[in-house]
Amino acid sequence: MRLTTFTDYTLRSLMYLGMHRDRLATIQDIADLHGISKNHLTKVIHQLGMSGLVETVRGRNGGLRLKREPGDINIGAVVRASEPDFHMAECFDPASAGCAFAGACGLQGKLAQATEAFLAVLDGVTLADLLPGARRQEQAILLHMPERQPAS
Repeated sequence: MRLTTFTDYTLRSLMYLGMHRDRLATIQDIADLHGISKNHLTKVIHQLGMSGLVETVRGRNGGLRLKREPGDINIGAVVRASEPDFHMAECFDPASAGCAFAGACGLQGKLAQATEAFLAVLDGVTLADLLPGARRQEQAILLHMPERQPAS
């Protein structure tokens, strides 16, 4: 499975804004950091604004900021909202011409299960979990956990 460029830019933008909560950011800031198209990124930011995840401040000193706390932004929901579909193969698309194996194929069901598992993992992740400080906290917790004794 491969996420669209739109979703990739959506996630990168949210991470950037989550890492720079102390100031307003600009689309140009994000575009320059990642070396991506400002025009395409503008569409992404517009959609994030319409979805209520990003607040845009107009004017000479304007910019962007997260409208919600990073811990309240679910990555599974973001991916679902930004992807046009999850057609893993032609047989998932109702508009396709069909497959010679339709009705007797077990692949479609397994691909659907895999897609659901993929999304289930993302449903357990928030933007806060993806930010660098969260990784350090996670590692610190793991380092201070008592060692497990081998099972007898």
